[in-house]
Amino acid sequence: ASANWIAPYDPLETDYAAMIAAPNAAHWLGTDAFGRDVLSRIIYGTRTALLVALAAATLGATFGSLIGVASAYFGGRVDLIVQRIMDVFFAFPVIILALAVVAVLGTGAENVILAIATPMVPRCARVVRASALAVREMPYADPARASGSRHGRIILRHMLPNVMAPILIMATAFLGEAILLEASLSFLGLGVTEPTAAWGLMLRGAAVEFAETAPWMALFPGLAISLAVFGFNLFGDSLRD
Repeated sequence: ASANWIAPYDPLETDYAAMIAAPNAAHWLGTDAFGRDVLSRIIYGTRTALLVALAAATLGATFGSLIGVASAYFGGRVDLIVQRIMDVFFAFPVIILALAVVAVLGTGAENVILAIATPMVPRCARVVRASALAVREMPYADPARASGSRHGRIILRHMLPNVMAPILIMATAFLGEAILLEASLSFLGLGVTEPTAAWGLMLRGAAVEFAETAPWMALFPGLAISLAVFGFNLFGDSLRD
């Protein structure tokens, strides 16, 4: 919400008199091929990156945690089947799986969030399951089963709260990767669409045609992506420690 106050220009405002202008006093990071201020688009692109990353990390961690806890709780054949399904998802590289989801659902912010969350589900499920297996054998789980509580109540009330630490760590660790995936999909033309301000879209527009004549169009968005991913990775590592 603060982008409206911080950005010096409207990110969609074009100025054909200042197209591909080098960094100067009026446009600190220069302009793009449509005369749009690069600094303003980077600031508004932060909103897009954080929105997609936070939503995807929350969605992936939530569904992954529920699957992992349920798999550990029921055990036996259910656990075996669930883990083999998770292994199928693990067989695909993260970007390939995200591309497959986007290819099926189409582009747009909502579909990009689902595409990024999908590869995160099995990874979170595997980690949470390992913690839930230990929780399942704790003494307080037996009275809950003996009292006749439903499976859903035991999972949500007694097991899930006790594995929140790895869930939070996984969700935080996913943020940097989600930002990178969103930028990658947008760069390939499969993420958010123009004229939305997004770091990946900014790189796409500057990738080939203006790489030599206007390097600032790719340099500054790339730097923003690098700093964001680096910052969230450090944050995730500190929580892990």
